[in-house]
Amino acid sequence: MNSADNKADIGFIRAMPKIELHVHLEGAVQPGVLLKLAEKNNIPLPCSNIDDLKKWYTFEDFGKFLEVYFKICQCIKSADDIEYILREFLKGQKEQNIIYSEITYTAYAHYLQHSIKIEDQIAALNRAKEWGISELGVDCNFILDIPRDRSPEEGLHTAEWVCKYSDRSVIALGLGGDERNYPPSRHAVSFAGVRDENIAAIPHAGETLGPESVWEALEICSPRRIGHGVRAIEDEKLVEYLAENEIAIEVCPSSNICLKVYKTMREHPLPLLAEKGVKVTINSDDPAIFGVSLTEEFARIKEAFGFSGNDIRGFLLNAAEAAIVSEEKRKFLSGTINSYFQC
Repeated sequence: MNSADNKADIGFIRAMPKIELHVHLEGAVQPGVLLKLAEKNNIPLPCSNIDDLKKWYTFEDFGKFLEVYFKICQCIKSADDIEYILREFLKGQKEQNIIYSEITYTAYAHYLQHSIKIEDQIAALNRAKEWGISELGVDCNFILDIPRDRSPEEGLHTAEWVCKYSDRSVIALGLGGDERNYPPSRHAVSFAGVRDENIAAIPHAGETLGPESVWEALEICSPRRIGHGVRAIEDEKLVEYLAENEIAIEVCPSSNICLKVYKTMREHPLPLLAEKGVKVTINSDDPAIFGVSLTEEFARIKEAFGFSGNDIRGFLLNAAEAAIVSEEKRKFLSGTINSYFQC
């Protein structure tokens, strides 16, 4: 008899094979890793010991989030640094038994800030990826995102890179940043370009703005998935559209609470979206800055909503279904999840 419903305690959650589709590499740089980068590259930090740095990392508001995020980017000065932070990230994924990740990475920021050539960035990402596969048994691919506030011309750089390196583990074009002031239409040409090449689009939408943002992302980007998307719940027709067209959303519950999209976890529409048939996936977003791991995200939603083991398996299988992988890889991911829950 399948006993998955009785297997959703923290030990079970920690050990279960997981898939993460919405995690920013820069936002996953832990304090200890940042300290080493800063020392190596002679970048001053607000504090010089790990305990104080952990306190500085603690999320307070969006301004503090940006302060930490920009300092992380400032400390990444070379392709070797990029390889280093991805290796450290993959070690953390291994510890959580996250067997596959689709990692959002802002290549243009590193090109702009420290003139790191895109070919060197992609080579570094792939060296770390291959190391993760061979040494850790964890796999990943990359979503290069356009910061919404960049000009349309700058956005085209990222779109062109996505097309150029689609055979080097780059699987999609993303769109992140200030949702309120910079709509997807600003980068319509970039998304048309990747669509012409049959490459996936995965924009952030429906986080700090409501359903109108998701509708526009659907129109402009023709996305395979929506990053966040939780405020779709405010429009019944939109919820029906997402469910009927099997457009998965990448829900990041703790991020939503930190950024005050919802006041408390119990107010979060996650269970209602799932109940209405939307393909919900669970993710950590910027785990180092928000102070949450994917394991902890699953534990928190179980506690808040009373999800069963079968519910949690459903979220993981949604992620396997929504991942941008070959059918062979998809079957492997789904099979690994199902095998764990049936044992």
